[in-house]
Parts: sequence; C-alpha cells; structure tokens
Amino acid sequence: MTSLGAPALARLLGTWNVGASPAYRKLADVVRLLVLDGRVALDAALPSERALSELLGVSRTTVTAAYGLLREQGFLTSGQGSRSRTRIPRTTPAGTTALTGPTPGPALAGPGLAAPGLAAPEGLIDLAYASLPASGEVVHRAFAAALTELPALLPGFGYDAVGLLPLREAVAARYTAAGAPTTADQILVTSGAQHALNIILRALVGRHDRVLVEHPSYPNALDAIRAAGCRAVPAAFTGNPGAGTDGARGRQAASAWDLEALQAALMQQRPRLAYVVPDFHNPTGHVMPDLQRRHLVRAATAAGTTLVVDETLRELNLDGVETTPVAAFSPAVVTVGSLSKSHWGGLRTGWIRASEDLIQRFAAARTSLDLGGPVMEQLAAAHLVRALDEPLPARLTALRDSRAALLELLAGHLPEWEVAYPSGGLSAWCRLPAPISTALTVIAPEFGIRLAAGPRFGVGGAFERYLRVPFTLPPEKLETAVLALRSAQDRLDAAPQLRRTLRDAPAVAIA
Repeated sequence: MTSLGAPALARLLGTWNVGASPAYRKLADVVRLLVLDGRVALDAALPSERALSELLGVSRTTVTAAYGLLREQGFLTSGQGSRSRTRIPRTTPAGTTALTGPTPGPALAGPGLAAPGLAAPEGLIDLAYASLPASGEVVHRAFAAALTELPALLPGFGYDAVGLLPLREAVAARYTAAGAPTTADQILVTSGAQHALNIILRALVGRHDRVLVEHPSYPNALDAIRAAGCRAVPAAFTGNPGAGTDGARGRQAASAWDLEALQAALMQQRPRLAYVVPDFHNPTGHVMPDLQRRHLVRAATAAGTTLVVDETLRELNLDGVETTPVAAFSPAVVTVGSLSKSHWGGLRTGWIRASEDLIQRFAAARTSLDLGGPVMEQLAAAHLVRALDEPLPARLTALRDSRAALLELLAGHLPEWEVAYPSGGLSAWCRLPAPISTALTVIAPEFGIRLAAGPRFGVGGAFERYLRVPFTLPPEKLETAVLALRSAQDRLDAAPQLRRTLRDAPAVAIA
C-alpha cells in the first residue's frame, strides 16, 4: 500500500480553500478530483486527520468531515485503526455503490452500444489506435533485400531464441551511438514490444508480485502485468492537463513525472519491477529529463527493483528534445524497443536490451512462448535499423503538421477540453470537462469515430475525465474526427441520464 504524507497531499491540493462552499466540502471535492484525475494513486493511504489539519491550518473537524464525505461517496475506505485509502466508486444497476476493480463493466445491450472489436468497422475513423501506416517504399525495399539474403540461411534449422546476429548487431550499434555502449550479446530479438514485455514478466516476476507503473500508462502493458498475475502499483503523474503544463494548452513544463511520488512508491512498495515510458510517454507525449532519469535509476537500485524502460516511441521526437537512453545510467536497466511505431505495426519486430546474464534468462523463459522470430522479418528489420534515420524526417514533418492541426481543432471546437502538449509520440492526452470518457467512447461510432476511453490507461477506473486523441491521421480526417467529438459531447450534454447509463460500458482494444 502506498502512503501519501501530509506535505505531499498539501502540495497536490494547491489553493483549495477558495469559494463560498464549506471548507470540508471544498477539501473533499479537490481530493476526489485528484483521485479521478489519477494524480493521487488508488489504494494510497492518505495522511491522518490530525497531520493534515495541522499542515493545512484548518480544524481537525474539517478534515474529519471531508474524509467522511469521501467515504460516503465511495472514494475512501478505512478499517479500524488504519489510515483511509483511496478508491473509485461505481454505481451498480441497482443504484448502489460498489468499488471498481480492473475488470471492465458489463456490456450494454441495444443499438449502437456494443463494444468495438479489434478493428474499426469500415467507414469509422479509428482514434483507438495510435499507430502509423507503413513507411512503404523503405519497408518494401528492406524486404526485397532480405529476400536475396534468405537462401544463405535456408540450410540451417531456422530457430534462434536470441535472434539473428545481423539484427542484434544493428540494434546494439544504435544504442552505442546514443551513449549506451552495447554488444550484440546484450540484445534479444522479439516479435514486438508487447512480446518483449511478456518475456520479461515471465522471467523476472511471480504471481502477486508488485509492478510499479506510471499513472496513466500504456494499456497493453497494464493488461500484460495483470495477465501475469501481478499487482500494478500506480504512481501518479503531475503532468496531466491542468497540472504540470504552463497553461491549459501550453507547452510541457520541466517534467510531468512526480519524482518524489515515484521514489516513495519504490521505497514503500519495493516492487519487483517498474515499467516506465520516459520517451514521449503513451498516452501523454511527455519526455523525462536526464536528471530525473538518473535519479529514477538510483531509486530503483536502492529499492531492489528492476527498471524496465519502454523506448518504443523514442524515435518520434517532434521537438528535438535531447535525452540519453536510461540504459546509459546503469547496466541493470532493461530496455524494450520496437519498429512498430517508427516504421509499421505489421513488422512485429522488437527487442530487449539488458545485461548478458539477463538476456540468457530471457532466452530460456522465451521457449515456453515461442522458439524464435520469423527469419525473413529479422533480415528486413536489420536493414531498417541500419538505415533508421532514412524515413524519419518525412514522417516527423507529417506528424508535426498533424499535431498542430489537432491542437488547433481542439482549441476551436472543444475549447473546454484541456490538452497536455505532446513533445513527441503519436497522441494528445485531453482532460474533459466532465467524467464522460466511457460514455463518449460508447456513442462515438454513431458519429463515425472509434475511441479508447480514459480508464483503459489507468488502474481501478481512474481517468474518466480523460481521453487520448492520436494525431496519426491527416489534418482533413482529424477535422472530421474533432467535429464528430463535438457532436458526441453535445449529445451527452443534452442527455445527462444517458451519460450516467453509459459509464459502465465495455473497454475497447487499443494500441
């Protein structure tokens, strides 16, 4: 259980005691908002009533009443003699309140309310996936070259648990050039980043082990952690819209990561693993400064936690932010990479970078999942990694144009939405004016779009006030999508009962 001290909570509360409402209600409202926004982690122990009242300069009765109201609303639970812990309430069909868990709510019957499948139906604009089409000519040329090299490998068995040497050498050279000296023996080739994370989990954690994650985080990583039987321990961001930016639509502040919260979670929880996305974080697009990377490595080492760094989006650096790979700060760091976001999801080629000893453990664990990756794809990937910079300038230019178009469209048509400025990656993280993310997702197909609800990016039902909006589509399609979002929100604004009915809708598959 994560423990939140009085100074940390006071810092998050900011100037809370304004307005005409009673102080206890204002305090409860702000704490509730912090929980819903994910800035206070779920299952976190709040400060004692006495400690918080002394630090805030209010009576203990005020804090007691605020905590009591939050308990009535289902946002706090506490046992006798223990500190109050944060929760997310859920309204059941009978109208009673229950605590949410990681399982999505029940499917809703009726026209237009079915959960979308893995692929958007024809005609829908798909905003559930943050992915790019292939860098066509470059990918095609790589496979053509691989076809000429394939005959030389045909006499072999074709199984290789660590991957083809030319590809491992190419990946190692990229890390070395970026400031993290690496040999081919420190690379294991995988079938994408998700496959890489599953191998790491299989090798390094057991059921019921804790895995620290950022909050919000990449949903498929959260799914993998849950599937491994582990408990995801969320560490809240400060850089959600409205906190950690220099304005509702301003550029990212110095850092979105609350390093104190990360360090506290590491020392208190002692998780077996910590999974982080410091390079153009999915879904927020933020980037972690080098100084914080160094401090995070030290904190993980002190806690005995293996730090797993997802660099899948590292190459999608839209603003030229200079950072050092986290692996450069410690040989104990495990790094995941992939060609899926920079080149094409259909390549299904990724890798793990780690110490040689860990690579051997990962290779042994892998054999229960598969016996190696496709040879042809690895030959092509070696060409793509060696010429990784070739398609990137044009792709980054197109992404910058789409990002600018999306931010302008959202400002013009949905001015009440607060948008965290993404310095890279593929998406913008938007704070909605009300907790309507799931409801928007359910009715979105009626307006020609497909969405991924905010709670998919969190633990225990957080982020109902958030929505990830990718800018991977051309500006003209983004305009159509934003106009559809406007229409969908207008529909919900005009029908509050519909909004409440749709809150327990099923989740969608996303990337």
